[in-house]
Amino acid sequence: MVEPADRPSTAGQRLGAPDSFGVSTLEPGLRPPTQPPGRQVSIRVQMLDDSQEVFQISNRSPGKVLFDLVCVNLNLSEGDYFGLEYQDQRKMTVWLDLLKPTLKQIRRPKNTILRFVVKFFPPDHTQLLEELTRYLFALQVKRDLACGRLICNDTSAALMVSHIIQSEIGDFDETQSWQHLLHNKYLPDQDAIRDKITDCHRKHVGQTPAESDYQLLEIGRRLEMYGVRLHPAKDREGSKLSLSVAHTGVLVFQGYTKINAFNWSKIRKLSFKRKRFLIKLRADPTQNAHHDTLEFAMASRDCCKIFWKICVEYHAFFRLFEEPKPKPKPILFTRGSSFRFSGRTQKQIIDYVKDSELKKVPFERKHSKILSSGMSPQSSSFRSHVPKESAMSVSLADQPNSVRLDRRAESNGSEEPPAVAPPTNGFHGVPAAPGSDPTLARQNYHGSGSAPDQQLLNPESPGSEDSPLGSPRVVVNGNGSANGQGLGGTGLLGAGQCPEGQQLSPLTSPLLTEAGYVRNEDEEEARRKKFPTDKAYFIAKELLTTERTYLKDLQVITESFQTAVGKDEAFPDSVKTLISSNYDPVHKFHQGFLKETEQRLAQWEGRSNAHIKGDYQRIGDVLLKNIQGLRQLTVHLQKHSEGLVELERACRSSRKVEALCRDFEQQRVCYLPLNIFLLRPLHRLLHYKLILERLCKHYPPTHDDFRDCRAALADISEMVLQLQGPMMKMENFQKLLELKKDLTGIDNLVTPGREFIRLGCLSKLSGKGLQQRMFFLFSDSLVYTSRGMTPSNQFKVHGQLPLYGMTIRESEEEWGVPHSFTLFGQRQSVVVAASCASEMERWVEDIRMAIDLAEQSSSPSSDLLSTTFPDNKLSEDAAAELESEEELCGSRSSLERQGHRGNTTVHVCWHRNTSVSMVDFSVAVENQLSGNLLRKFKNSNGWQKLWVVFTNFSLFFYKSHQDDYPLASLPLLGYSVTVPSESENIHKDYVFKLHFKSHVYYFRSESEYTFERWMEVIRSATCSASRSLPSTRKDLY
Repeated sequence: MVEPADRPSTAGQRLGAPDSFGVSTLEPGLRPPTQPPGRQVSIRVQMLDDSQEVFQISNRSPGKVLFDLVCVNLNLSEGDYFGLEYQDQRKMTVWLDLLKPTLKQIRRPKNTILRFVVKFFPPDHTQLLEELTRYLFALQVKRDLACGRLICNDTSAALMVSHIIQSEIGDFDETQSWQHLLHNKYLPDQDAIRDKITDCHRKHVGQTPAESDYQLLEIGRRLEMYGVRLHPAKDREGSKLSLSVAHTGVLVFQGYTKINAFNWSKIRKLSFKRKRFLIKLRADPTQNAHHDTLEFAMASRDCCKIFWKICVEYHAFFRLFEEPKPKPKPILFTRGSSFRFSGRTQKQIIDYVKDSELKKVPFERKHSKILSSGMSPQSSSFRSHVPKESAMSVSLADQPNSVRLDRRAESNGSEEPPAVAPPTNGFHGVPAAPGSDPTLARQNYHGSGSAPDQQLLNPESPGSEDSPLGSPRVVVNGNGSANGQGLGGTGLLGAGQCPEGQQLSPLTSPLLTEAGYVRNEDEEEARRKKFPTDKAYFIAKELLTTERTYLKDLQVITESFQTAVGKDEAFPDSVKTLISSNYDPVHKFHQGFLKETEQRLAQWEGRSNAHIKGDYQRIGDVLLKNIQGLRQLTVHLQKHSEGLVELERACRSSRKVEALCRDFEQQRVCYLPLNIFLLRPLHRLLHYKLILERLCKHYPPTHDDFRDCRAALADISEMVLQLQGPMMKMENFQKLLELKKDLTGIDNLVTPGREFIRLGCLSKLSGKGLQQRMFFLFSDSLVYTSRGMTPSNQFKVHGQLPLYGMTIRESEEEWGVPHSFTLFGQRQSVVVAASCASEMERWVEDIRMAIDLAEQSSSPSSDLLSTTFPDNKLSEDAAAELESEEELCGSRSSLERQGHRGNTTVHVCWHRNTSVSMVDFSVAVENQLSGNLLRKFKNSNGWQKLWVVFTNFSLFFYKSHQDDYPLASLPLLGYSVTVPSESENIHKDYVFKLHFKSHVYYFRSESEYTFERWMEVIRSATCSASRSLPSTRKDLY
C-alpha cells in the first residue's frame, strides 16, 4: 500500500477535506507555467475553502503566471470563471490584472493575502462542465449566504442550507443534523428557520454531494442577488443607488432591489470621467437624443475605474467568441485606457472542455464526512498544507456581514523572531549627555524645554554599577515632576554628567523610572480575576481606552491650540472659524460617546447599581446609536482636510503664524506633529470599523449583539468609503509638510501630484568611502541629505536624482560592498549600500515602483532644490568632516542644536539606520492602541502600572489616562518584540518583551486578547525595520 507521503498530489490535497471526494477533469502533474528569470517572491492565496497556499513566482512574472499556478494547484480546467482579488494600497478591493507584473500591482506582497473567488457568474450552472468547478461555485454561494450578501426569503435560504448540509453530513439524522446546525452557521439568522432547514433536509435521502451542489446552484441562480457585487453610487438627484454588472449587462439597485437593467445590446459605450460613471445607450427612435447618456456619481475616480474594468471584463467574457486582441501601440499620442480582458471567454472554455478528453481525477471536499463518486476512502489522507496563521489573523470567509468594503489583511506572522541574548547591562537613569542622540533624549517628538529642565532619575535597579554605555535615559516633563507631583528620586546626576565620566551611547531609549510608583501587582491580579473573560468585553474595553486617548487628542485642537492662537491677531479669523466650527461639534459629540461607553463598561463589569446580568453585556447598541449620530457630522468631517490646507496656506503667507504653530508644537501637550491631530477624526473612523469587524467576527449570528454590530459596521463602512479618497490625499499632504520641516535647501516639496514613498538611511559611496546619508524617495525624484548643523536639527540636501529615465542595478560584486546597488540617472550615477539584505530589498522594490510611476507621467520632474542651493552647498567630503567634528565637540554646540524637531521619524531612522515607507505610515494610522500595562526593567523585580499609548511608531507613557501629556516616549523602529524565554524567569501570563541592542523592557497585559493586540500593533511598527528575519517569517511579512 502506498504511504501517504508517497502519493501523488491531487486537487483534493489542496482543497483539504479528509473524507469526501469528487471528480476533476484536469489531469494531475501538469507543468506549472514558465516564469521569467528573477528573484523568487512568496505570494499567499486564500482558497474558497478558507485554506491558504503559498506560491513562488518570479518578481517579473505577470499576474497570469500566479493565476495559472493556482489553477494547476487545484487541477482546475475551467479556471477562467475565477479570479484573484486583493486590497491595494488605497484599501480598495481590486482584481489582479493578469497582463501586468504581479509585483507592480501588489506593493507589499508579504503583507497581502490574495483571495481566489468566483469572478464571472454564468446564467446557467449547467454550463459548468466540471464537478470541481461546481463544487467551488457551491463554496462561493455558501460564503455569500453566510455573510449576508446573497439575500433571499426564508424558504429559499432553508432549502439551500439543507443541500449544503446534505453534501457535508449525508442523509438526515435528527441528532446529527441538530448538532451540525448548532456548531455551524450558514445564515446570519439561522436559528429562526432551523425547523425549516431540518424539514428540507429530510427530503434529500440518497443525494450525493455532487447532486447537492447541482441543486444548490439551481436554486441560487434564480435569486436576484446571485453573483451581484454592489458598487455604491448616486444618480443625478443625489439618491443613493448601487451599480452591479452581470452576464446580461449593467444593473441598478436601490438597497437590495433591482430597479433597472441595461442590456449589453442596448449599451453603446461605457466610460468614466473623474468621479462620474457614464453609460451611453444606443439611439432609440421613441426617445429624445439627450436621454441616451446616463450618469452616476461614485465615491472617487478609482471606484469608477474599478467598476469600469469589471464591466469591460464581463462584456468580453460573456459576449465575445475569443479573447480580444491587444491594441497596437500609438506612435505619438495615447488616448483612453489600454486595459483589456485577458483570458479565455466562456465560449472558448465550453469548447475546450467538450473537445478535450480529460481524465477524471479525485478531489476532496472540505467539511464533508461522506464519500461521493465511488471514490476509495484511502485518499482521505490527502491533506493540504496550510501555512500557520497568527492568533490575530482573520479569515475573510468567516466574516458574517455583507458590508466589508475594504480590509487590510492581517499578516503579522505567528512565530516570534529569535530572541537576542539579554545583555548584562543594568538599567539606570542618566541625563542626556552632550553629543548624544537627541532622538531619544526627549519626552516626545520635539522635546519639552531646555536641557537643564530635564531631570533624570535613577531607578536604583540591580546592575546599576554596569557601564552606562547603551543605558536608557529617562526624561520627565518640566522641573523634575510628573504631572506636578514631585518624584523625589535619589541619585540625581548633574546636567551633562554620567557615571564614570563616560559619554552615553547615541542609541539609547527613554523610559519611565520606578521611583514614585507603588507596586500593586497583587491588586491587579485580584482585579483581573473579577472581571468578565468574554472576548467581546475586551474588544469593548479597547473601544473605551482608545476613545479616551482620541478625546484627549481632540482637546489638543479644540482647547489647547485654539487657546494658543485665539488671542493673537496675526492668526487669520477665517482659519480660526473653520477649525472651531468643524472640530468643536465633533469634540462635543465624542464627550457624550465616551460617557455612554464608560457607563456600559461599568455595567458590564458589575460596578453599577443598575447592573442586570446579561442585559448590559453588549456594546453594539451603543456603537450603532453613536455611529448613526456621527453620520450627522459628516459635513464637518469633510471640512477637516480643508482646515489642514488652510492652516498650511496661512503659515506660508505669514511668518508670525508659522512661528505660532511652531511654538505650539513645542508645548508638552502637543506630543505629535500638529497636522496629525487635525486628521485624527478621519483616522478614528477606521478604528471604529476595525473594532466592529472584530466584534462581528467574534459573535455568532444568533448573538443578541450581532445584529446591532453588523448594522453599525455597515454605517461606518459607508462613511469610510465616502471619506477614503480625501483621507489618503491628506495623509500624503501631511507627510510632505512634515518632511518639509525636516529638510533645508529645498524649495517646492509640496506640489500637486507628488507622492511620498519612503525615507531612510543608506550609505553613499564617495571619495572618502561610505558616508551615511538620509534618502527621501518621492514619486518623481530621489533626494539625499546629511544631518545638518542648524539649530532645528534639519537635514541638509546634497543632491537630487530625477526618477524619469533612471535605471537601477545591484552592484555588490562590482564594488565589493555588501547590499549595494547603483542608481543610473540622466545626469549622474550614485552607488549606495543598505544596512542589510531586507533593507536593500525594500529600497530596490520601492525605487523601481517609483521609476515606473515617473515614466507613466511621461515628463521629467521639476527641480526640488532651492535656487540658493549651489551657493550654500558643501562638498560631500567637507560636509562629512563637519559632521564628524560636530559629533566630537562639547556640550554647548550639542545643546544648541537640540531644537524642536529632535525626535521625528526621520531622526529615529537616522540614528537606528533603518527606513520607513508610506505604506508603513498607513498601517500605523490603523494600528493605534491605548491601555494600562505593567512595565518591568530587565534587572528590576517589581511591575509598574502605566497608561500606554501606541501611535506614530512609538509608545508614549503616562501615569494615568487623565494626564494631559506623556511623561516619556519610546520610538519602536528597530526594536524586536518577542515572548520571554524560560531562562528570563518571567513567570507571568501575557508578557511580551521589547529589545533593541542592550535595551530590554517587559510589558504585561491583562488578558490574552489585549496581549495579542499589543503584539500585533507593535509588530506593525517593528517588522519593517527588523534587522534579520528567519526565512519562515519573511513569507509572513
